[in-house]
Amino acid sequence: MGLRGLAANPRLPRQGAWRLNVGHLFDTLRLADIHQNLARNIVSIRQSQDLFDDLSDNPQDWNIAVHHELSTQPKPYSSDAPIINRPFEEAAWIEAVAYPFQPPNWSQSRFSDGTFGIWYGADTIETTIHETIWHWRNGLLADAGFEREGVRIERKVYWVQADAALVDFRPALKRIPELIHPTRYDATQPIGKRLHREGFPGLVSRSARCDGQTFGILNPAVLSNPVQACSLSYRIEAGHVAVEKETGAGWLNI
Repeated sequence: MGLRGLAANPRLPRQGAWRLNVGHLFDTLRLADIHQNLARNIVSIRQSQDLFDDLSDNPQDWNIAVHHELSTQPKPYSSDAPIINRPFEEAAWIEAVAYPFQPPNWSQSRFSDGTFGIWYGADTIETTIHETIWHWRNGLLADAGFEREGVRIERKVYWVQADAALVDFRPALKRIPELIHPTRYDATQPIGKRLHREGFPGLVSRSARCDGQTFGILNPAVLSNPVQACSLSYRIEAGHVAVEKETGAGWLNI
């Protein structure tokens, strides 16, 4: 039985080429039971500054400030970690997991029309690099007219545990290539909107940029335990993007 038997509203919007190419997509889809770490690649500096080091040169004073912050601010995040570690644990949670779900951070993407948040991760760090380099060069830099030699950006990759039954688009990709069209999202955004409306936790598909697997998560409750994997640097170099893990040591050239 396809997802038609699992969803309350079986018919997707049918307009133009969408009607011709997708057909009864949800009749044939299956669920993938996912229990694995997913890589999340975000913009972030390699080394951050302590929040309270401008108040004092004494690290003990920083700890006092942390305790005061914890005692006076409402806590949207709970943890069993020692109290002194919680600000850093919560910061990692917000950075690696929660940020895409917090308005006004919603933005248009392959499976969102900007009316709800979605978290994107991948099976490998390399897959995240292919995805984020494409969006960096063809989005931010192209829009600003700033794609020039030597332009650089720093990023951070987290591993985040995912435990969910995700709608699996991978078997349908040959039949419906619009699902991974390199630039157009008019076919996929209505799918994501439906999954969000009907309460599905997310989806799994193939990357539009490489052979890796990508994951779109609609419910942050299925994500847990973010752990930093590495820092990265991207730099425009001779028309390509040079990727570094360690500063000054080349790793990939895309």
